[in-house]
Amino acid sequence: MAKKKVSIPQYGTVMRRGIQYYRTRITDADGKRVDLYAETSEELYEKELEARRQVEEAVFRRKHPTVAEYCEKWLLMQSAKVSSSTLKGYTQNMNNYIVKPLGDMYLSEVIADDIRLALIPLSQKSAGLYSTVNMLLKCVFYSAERNQLLDYNPCVGISAKGGKPGKKKNALTDEQVKLLLETVRELPPYVFIMIGLYSGLRREEILALQWDCVFLDVPTPYISVRRAWRTEHNRPVISTTLKTKAAQRDIPIPKCLADCLRQVKATSISEYVIADSKGQPLADSQFKRLWQYVVVRSTKERTYYKYVNGQSIKCKVTPIPGGHQKNNPKLVYSLDFDVTPHQLRHTYITNLLYAGVDPKTVQYLAGHENSKTTMDIYAQVKYNKPEHLLSVVNAAFSAPVGA
Repeated sequence: MAKKKVSIPQYGTVMRRGIQYYRTRITDADGKRVDLYAETSEELYEKELEARRQVEEAVFRRKHPTVAEYCEKWLLMQSAKVSSSTLKGYTQNMNNYIVKPLGDMYLSEVIADDIRLALIPLSQKSAGLYSTVNMLLKCVFYSAERNQLLDYNPCVGISAKGGKPGKKKNALTDEQVKLLLETVRELPPYVFIMIGLYSGLRREEILALQWDCVFLDVPTPYISVRRAWRTEHNRPVISTTLKTKAAQRDIPIPKCLADCLRQVKATSISEYVIADSKGQPLADSQFKRLWQYVVVRSTKERTYYKYVNGQSIKCKVTPIPGGHQKNNPKLVYSLDFDVTPHQLRHTYITNLLYAGVDPKTVQYLAGHENSKTTMDIYAQVKYNKPEHLLSVVNAAFSAPVGA
């Protein structure tokens, strides 16, 4: 069968640098007129067909984006509103739990069952992660609905409840605080732990703390929170952008912490309270090594691998309280409880609540945006009434800080 003859349009010509070209114009996906040139009418016809195909595809993609394409666009829009660390977390969770199972589907193809199926693997994850991914899904599809890319939102009616509830972290008892401080007294994390226990600063606030925000030579010593620490590619970044507006606060500190900070300041070579050997703020890997001084002294179960007949075998060992590490006899397993950096802050705020400090004052000292956050997290804890914190807070708030 004879091949159908293609009808080539009659194109106009134009001279460019002494050479005659055939020329035509098309409208691109943005509505702009674009010129196309070629030395022959046949070549220009092929260019025109390809360009029109690309324009049609681009227009279709805008009206019918895939889940992956719209997720990427949504993240780009969020980059102007959220911090880099928050955006990094959004991106990681979205790629792992939304784009992987749904990314190749067009937005308009997704139904409620697809959303529920994508959430099934998250049922074995933490409730916090489940809630975050659920929030991201709804944000993406509600945004698409508002932009008239969907006739029906598949997220309607999807429950936000799911995942495994996390283990509740109780505040440290007086005995645990005493044992922890005795264990690390001559070790690098001692100052960090003291600040966490007796001022309630977040990790990023402690690691960004500079001496110009530590006021020790006043009747009521206090710490002023004005900076936050984060890392990008393991490099520390100190910013004046805090977690919330409420995070900017002045915190009166008890005598034990003030005395500790005076001793550190007397020998410090850095503008930072917590610094590396060169006086610079800690990188993420440096902080992890710092906290290992605590972890390796706990009786938490350890996992290690050893080779037997050329095969890697997973082994577990549970240290005995008071025992010594095999490869380092000087290291004693003295902590028979787990402790995390955030637990220091948790202990501080718990102590304030059970010492009788009013919720609004606790809210201010904790840097929470509202008192509901304070009470929801800490009202149910079981602990004692540390009088030394109550007295210093009452003294501080009965007169202007720094007076």
